[in-house]
Amino acid sequence: MRKIKLLMGVVIVAIFTSCGTTSQVPVTGRKQRLVVSDEQVMSLSNQEYQSYMKSAKISTNATNTAMVKRCGQRLASAVESYLRSNGLANEVSNYKWEFNLVQNNQVNAFCMPGGKIVVYEGILPVTQDEASLAIVLGHEIAHAVAKHSAERISNEYKKQTGLQIIGGVASAAGMGPNTANVMSSILGVGTKAWTSGFSRSQESEADHIGLIFAAMAGYDPQVAMAFWQRMAAAGNSSNSIFSDHPSDEKRIKQIQGWIPEAQKYYKPVTTTTTNKVTTKKK
Repeated sequence: MRKIKLLMGVVIVAIFTSCGTTSQVPVTGRKQRLVVSDEQVMSLSNQEYQSYMKSAKISTNATNTAMVKRCGQRLASAVESYLRSNGLANEVSNYKWEFNLVQNNQVNAFCMPGGKIVVYEGILPVTQDEASLAIVLGHEIAHAVAKHSAERISNEYKKQTGLQIIGGVASAAGMGPNTANVMSSILGVGTKAWTSGFSRSQESEADHIGLIFAAMAGYDPQVAMAFWQRMAAAGNSSNSIFSDHPSDEKRIKQIQGWIPEAQKYYKPVTTTTTNKVTTKKK
């Protein structure tokens, strides 16, 4: 048992001293270690996005489509302004924003690295208004800005590296195949749980950052509470221990705690008409 613990320690050290770069997530300041470049991730995501859009059916609802694009562009402008103001101007070139509303009844939306956002029509009855849509889009954009896809790829790489190292370490130690298999199983289960928990952590981080982005874009962050309560009532999240998303109760509680921070960034958008200038809280 002592030998196994020592070998597991060797595995962990080998995994986390592998090549990569350390960066900091905007807004939260969390440090992350990535082993893939922005260029690699963008190349992969663009291929997947183009493939998806070839089979997707674009919404024919002109009003809703215009709302998605308008809301998305406001968020994109706010995000780019934030990045430039915080010494991250070089990151702006990574984004080629696109906002699409597609015919799909699922209550969902996603953003691929590089700013390719897709909204399913099925989520609009839950968002109900543009401000709540901004909470959704802010969340999805946050995944891209925080480089969560690159982080997940990096995590998978570390996992695979660890499993490969196990085989070499076990063989060098003269351990039998049964013992090596036990070690692989231990790391495999542990990695699965850690990866799942890490994904929930990413989802929570996207909630946090997205709320800030929505406020920066001029959308009242207070609407997030009612929106996520509607999502919970609609039964669109899972409380499984290996769920990618936080539980409804935890998510709503966390968002309530972040709202005071988001309010500091919130300035209602001033809309100019042909007759007068009005201020509307979205």
